[in-house]
Amino acid sequence: MNPFEKARIGKIEIKNRFVMAPMISNLCNPDGTTNENHIRYLEERARGGFGLIITEYAYVDEYNGKGSPNEMGIFSREQLPKLSRLTERIHSAGSKIFVQLVHAGGKANPHYNKESIFAPSTVDYLGSLPAEMTKQDIKNVENKFLNAAEIAYRAGFDGIELHGAHGYLLQEFISPSLNKRQDEYGGSTENRVRIINEISDMIRAKLDMPLGIRLSLYEDDEDGYDADYGIEVASMLKNMDYIHFSAGRFAPPGSSASFYYENVHIGSKLKGKIDKNTMLVGSIRSMQDIEKALKVSDFVVFGRQALADPYTPLKMKMDIPYRPCIRCNQACRNLSNAEVRCTINPYTGFEITQNSSKKYSGEIAIIGSGIKGLEAALYAASMGIKSIVYEKSDFGGQFNEIIDQYKKRDFMPLLEYYQSMLKRYGIEIRYESANNGILCLPDKIYPDIGRNGDLSIDTNIYRYFDDVLKIAEKNRVIMSTRSLHSLERSRIDGYKKIAEKAGIEFRDMDSYDFKVYDIRQYDILEAMKSGRMAIDQYILENKTAFL
Repeated sequence: MNPFEKARIGKIEIKNRFVMAPMISNLCNPDGTTNENHIRYLEERARGGFGLIITEYAYVDEYNGKGSPNEMGIFSREQLPKLSRLTERIHSAGSKIFVQLVHAGGKANPHYNKESIFAPSTVDYLGSLPAEMTKQDIKNVENKFLNAAEIAYRAGFDGIELHGAHGYLLQEFISPSLNKRQDEYGGSTENRVRIINEISDMIRAKLDMPLGIRLSLYEDDEDGYDADYGIEVASMLKNMDYIHFSAGRFAPPGSSASFYYENVHIGSKLKGKIDKNTMLVGSIRSMQDIEKALKVSDFVVFGRQALADPYTPLKMKMDIPYRPCIRCNQACRNLSNAEVRCTINPYTGFEITQNSSKKYSGEIAIIGSGIKGLEAALYAASMGIKSIVYEKSDFGGQFNEIIDQYKKRDFMPLLEYYQSMLKRYGIEIRYESANNGILCLPDKIYPDIGRNGDLSIDTNIYRYFDDVLKIAEKNRVIMSTRSLHSLERSRIDGYKKIAEKAGIEFRDMDSYDFKVYDIRQYDILEAMKSGRMAIDQYILENKTAFL
């Protein structure tokens, strides 16, 4: 199947089979309304060639349905003008846009809601015990979904996706582990999907627009359901123009598997095409991934790759190198505290600040071929300035010092991207010293934690997580459990497994006198920003030389 060919969902024609996944951005306003930052963020992906944009989950209940700080909301007609602006801009960029509707249920955050949190049953939600919903609560929620769908229709959205995955309310009803009810909304698969079918009946009766659902094909939790159950659920859902298969509930890796997991293709657990249109998400980054996904699916859904490079579909079509997602789960997963970012794309979340109109001429020398120097060279080239990069050792700088084999596997394609782009721009690499030029050596070199002797360490520094794997080959290494808090949960799970296999022990802080390294992280994104800033400053100081 050709990913660039047109396809249909209901009555809507999509220009290709590339879909941008719904991902939390926190770019909206605290009251749930959209704004120019949020619109430009989505618009950039539409310009980049995605045939369909699915918004991040939008909460339908302003009283107890919100999951994250600046989550998109769709519950009041007062939101119509700005929502209409969003759909207008996506349409002008040549794409279609669906809105994903959600009630966070037991995962709703009490800090961002006005009323008590509820769920299908009172069970443990990672430490909290929500109240069990009454039948009247269920009817009220169903009406909230209908109200949101009507607002979406009036605002010009092309379709609606219900969120039935990742432990939010509709999946809470689906999941036997979370739904312990013995009334008509629990006790059997048919009863567990009843709320979804009632919502879809209500929407179908009032609106003529595509309707789909994001569904966890399976749960990663120990007591989670398997893919056979997920398929059974999908077969019982009424009125759906498509099923968008994701995975997971609470346990890692969920749908955002870090580099510690092999490429997670959820489609490998699909035995074949089902009788509905399907979308498939999960670590899809390459044409090879796309070909594999399209064997069991009609559409391919890009999540983190759409953050890494919003123009991935167009670049694939034109056979142009694109920035590859490295599955680091760093900037893109810090969503309890921050807006969406990407460790390898300095513009993600800052699309409104992009200015491609600056054009210069001339030539510069860049000293250093680490990430900072390479990003500086590409940034200069994008403005018309030719660079020569000087490197007296290895291309890629500190990237070559990565020890963790899993990290290395997914990080090295970023260096391959730079190599391809340097060649495309005609940027020369000279393996020699230079006396004059823009110095792009690392801004921070971490202290050596030693290669000899036993070590007990408390650290938030990613570099040291690598180093101790090597040190543990000959010495006893004890890490504080607090160290793991600096990692996203999928990386905690993966790193702990390989660290313990290497002989590293984890202890609480009060168990040992740990050597503490708790300092500001200098990562790939910081190096990229620094490289770009170095070029901007150099141009400012020598502007006449580039006119």
